[in-house]
Amino acid sequence: MNHRGTRVLRLDALARVEGEAALHLRVQEGMVTETRLRIYEPPRFFEAFLTGRGHTEPPDITARICGICPVAYQMSACQAIENACGVTVDGPLAELRRLLYCGEWIESHALHIYLLHAPDFLGHADIVELARHERAPVERGLRIKQTGNAILEQLGGRPIHPVNVKVGGFYGTPTRHELGPLAERLRRTREDALETVRWVAAFDRPDAVCDHDLFALRDPGRYAIDSGTPTVLAAHGQGPVLRDFPLPDFEQHVEEGQVPHSTALTAALDGRRYLTGPLARYAINGRWLYPVAAQAARDAGLGDPHTGATCANPFQSIVVRAVEVVQAIEEALRIIDGYERPPRPAVEVPPRRGHGTGATEAPRGLLYHRYALTGDGTLTEARIIPPTAQNQTAIEEDVRRAVQSRLDAPGPAADDDELTHLCERAVRNHDPCISCAAHFLDVTVERP
Repeated sequence: MNHRGTRVLRLDALARVEGEAALHLRVQEGMVTETRLRIYEPPRFFEAFLTGRGHTEPPDITARICGICPVAYQMSACQAIENACGVTVDGPLAELRRLLYCGEWIESHALHIYLLHAPDFLGHADIVELARHERAPVERGLRIKQTGNAILEQLGGRPIHPVNVKVGGFYGTPTRHELGPLAERLRRTREDALETVRWVAAFDRPDAVCDHDLFALRDPGRYAIDSGTPTVLAAHGQGPVLRDFPLPDFEQHVEEGQVPHSTALTAALDGRRYLTGPLARYAINGRWLYPVAAQAARDAGLGDPHTGATCANPFQSIVVRAVEVVQAIEEALRIIDGYERPPRPAVEVPPRRGHGTGATEAPRGLLYHRYALTGDGTLTEARIIPPTAQNQTAIEEDVRRAVQSRLDAPGPAADDDELTHLCERAVRNHDPCISCAAHFLDVTVERP
């Protein structure tokens, strides 16, 4: 096909992602000259909803931002409020929070791997078609997701928008005996998780390399989930290889901006494009994977994370997510095995005037909250920076490169239908939660 002149590729509605967006590409003289991920969901105004509320309310309000990762919003909100009030939650209560977060990682990653992403690699339109041809993998994915949901239901009161979380801890905590069935279920699920790594590692995938700066929390000694220091792993040849900064300085480094084609803000990290999420976490924290997860990564061809191996192919993000499911199961088992019920379900968090920040690793990447409080605990300001908004520019660049690599391919590989499918795959690599970012895929390719 002759690609000289102008060619426009439009993808009006992206399937198998959370939310609604479109993609517009322009090709001129054989070069992709414009890529716009157009998030057209209306702004949701959660930050405005929070203003004027009491300091105990953000965990319940922000949980409604996302039905897939409500725990991420609750934990980041709790951290920010507690930080503003000068309170630290540690010991068994902190471990229970981490266990709850493990449940969310398990269920969210399983949903993405099996229901949203795997059909791309296996040539099926969706999970229903996949189930008709390969029922066993789909049933395995549902078992894993159900295990994650069981953790959320046990600790959070229900699997979607948990109601047992509060500033300072929980409304109620389980006994050691009550966590026993969860441990049994997790041990059974571990083999399903390991089989998932083997399954996705065998998928055929395009060769691709991303050279974005990588950004994740770093928690030396353990794989960062619910705490850590914001850390940047610079792209090859760009400045210090690894650098970090205190969480209160987050907005001095991460600058949000508005683009005309999106209701979501975009972000730059010290003026540069960057990526947060599984690839970043694996590169920055991989050395602290449990041995069984590290071995699964090695067997899957990701290299040895204990020696600093990284994964630069965004089409392998599905493999990293599968490894993180194994990690979350091992972490959950560790917490349950060492659990002693805390003497009280929550610590007191009396209000005080000030600012507080919190950040955790949502399944899709780093999630940041900041709140300002008056002396009686009324919120006067709220700032939430979700991972998909931070990743928007990196996603656009990944799509541009994927399409550019195919433009001169022989046969039908460069047809509009094939390029549209490739665009969708490139976007789904990052499991975007567009509803969270709107505060996809409709593809348009212009070719004169």
